[in-house]
Amino acid sequence: MKYQKRQIAIILLADGTIFYGKSVGNKQGTAFGEVCFNTGMTGYQEIFTDPSYYGQLMVTTNAHIGNYGTNTDEVESDSIKIAGLICKNFSYDYSRDAADTSLENFLNANNLFAISDVDTRALVSYIRDHGAMNAVITTEVDDIEKLKKQLAEVPSMNGLELASKVSTKEPYYFGNENATYKISALDIGIKKNILRNLAKRDAYIKVFPYNATFEDLQSFNPDGYFLSNGPGDPEPLVEAQALAKEIIKRNLPLFGICLGHQVIALANGVSTYKMHNGHRGINHPIKNLKTGKGEITSQNHGFAVNREESELHSDLEITHVHLNDNTVAGLAMKSKNCFSVQYHPEASPGPHDSSYLFDHFIENIKN
Repeated sequence: MKYQKRQIAIILLADGTIFYGKSVGNKQGTAFGEVCFNTGMTGYQEIFTDPSYYGQLMVTTNAHIGNYGTNTDEVESDSIKIAGLICKNFSYDYSRDAADTSLENFLNANNLFAISDVDTRALVSYIRDHGAMNAVITTEVDDIEKLKKQLAEVPSMNGLELASKVSTKEPYYFGNENATYKISALDIGIKKNILRNLAKRDAYIKVFPYNATFEDLQSFNPDGYFLSNGPGDPEPLVEAQALAKEIIKRNLPLFGICLGHQVIALANGVSTYKMHNGHRGINHPIKNLKTGKGEITSQNHGFAVNREESELHSDLEITHVHLNDNTVAGLAMKSKNCFSVQYHPEASPGPHDSSYLFDHFIENIKN
């Protein structure tokens, strides 16, 4: 087997629990972040480059990671966004003609530390029972007390603003400039496949930084406005909330996904909260309350919208619910041209059951 002398590594959780593994490759390293798990069987490259995962140590529940390599076109941002990778079996070789290189090379090119040979079933069970928490993965296993002190200084995800870490620094354009529709999008961690889905529906998009004002987005003279997905706690995003309020006040077409969904809720005075465990995977069941139909969806979030406050709000309607725990999965305003969902209709990876939501946005713009 390759790398016979791989480094012994550990996962140290904030509560002091330790799990053991080995470094991927003969590498030494340390990485801090909030530990979370994704249940998807495929799409590891898209997951690792999803800006919504910024600052998180990713546990993959699929037993084999890396077996189909990586492809330049299968990224959701310009770099890896997870803080570190934890897996069971890491495949150094791959067997897919479409792959450009191995996952090992891809991780090395992005300077990402990863560990394998971990009992991920036991780790996931522990996180599920005890909740998401900060952790460190490291090959520096000789001074646990020092690691505990360093880990104690890592800020909690609760109250943490991360959109500024992943947002574009300057506005940019996406799609065909001669398209029928123009959309201003706020980048608080946007995935590339969202832009592809909008462009595929005859839209030309201008993407703005996380702290852009309504006047900035309005300067593009758009037909509609979009608030993207992204990492961290939505509450500190006061500029994005002010932007959403202004768009809503003027009754302009507005669509929000994931973090954008939470920002729209906050703009309407509905609170959000950190979940015991987030929803992360590509098989989450959703019910569309308007049609009565079920959808299998791709999800990635650690915060949720308060359901009781949503139900009591005079101008909000819950349009979708998560069937596993009855959390709010979609909202629409009764008197405004505004709707949002907590999950990812662009998938990548995941099923396409919910791609109709992009069509719904375009219809809202038309009407």
